[in-house]
Amino acid sequence: QAPLLESGGDSVQAGGSLRLSCAASGTLSGTCMAWFRQGPGKEREGVASISPAGVRTQYTDSVKGRFTIPRDNAKNTVYLQMKRLKPEDSGMYYCAADLGCTIWTRWLQDALYKKWGQGTQVTVSS
Repeated sequence: QAPLLESGGDSVQAGGSLRLSCAASGTLSGTCMAWFRQGPGKEREGVASISPAGVRTQYTDSVKGRFTIPRDNAKNTVYLQMKRLKPEDSGMYYCAADLGCTIWTRWLQDALYKKWGQGTQVTVSS
């Protein structure tokens, strides 16, 4: 499975927007993708996930209506579009791959993912 590389993290003010990218060096065909984040002193939590064709998405409640998770399979890239950012959105953001989309209904369980990126830092100031 292709390595994953996140980018796009930055420091922004509350209310701002960011777009994170997760690029794979190989195909993401047949792979469900997810974004997780880990804030200071917090456990890693699932943010969003997307099915292989991009038809289905899932979001944790705290980001619904503010974040979207589009993907471009031609570019082997998944994005996390974040709007109306809040200080509590701060943290290291990681993308994860679920080859074969076997854990769709358990997408929040980070221990089930076999492939992770190195993370990109998002800091939201009030």
